Amino acid sequence: MIEFDNRTEYQFDIKLLENIADSLTQKDIELILTDDEEIKKLNKEFRGIDKPTDVLSFPLEDTPGSMLGVIVISLDKVLDAAQKYGHSPLEEFALLFIHGLLHLLGYDHEKDSGEMREKEKEIIEKFHLPKSLIIRNEN
Repeated sequence: MIEFDNRTEYQFDIKLLENIADSLTQKDIELILTDDEEIKKLNKEFRGIDKPTDVLSFPLEDTPGSMLGVIVISLDKVLDAAQKYGHSPLEEFALLFIHGLLHLLGYDHEKDSGEMREKEKEIIEKFHLPKSLIIRNEN
């Protein structure tokens, strides 16, 4: 189950995200949709990077009954990328959710040998999403 904390005025139907999550984990996930200002503060506090980003993931300790973790996504980045890559905001939201969810599941594209990128590609194809996340990550 996704516990959706929408801190914006923009409305999304998260059924697609729930289907994606259910295909990868039985654990609950907290999903926060916010703006560039808030995600910039989180990025600085937790990663030491003083700029907004598109998605942040915060895995929680794996204990019985615990949530998998928290995913924070910037609506500003969702809307910008959707326009830039020519697909819907919901599709971009799903792409960023997949990226964040894989981090919660232990994947790390900065350290692995392409496993996270391959898993992203597999999920994107399974759910018939635009391949822009794959393309921009290859560049």
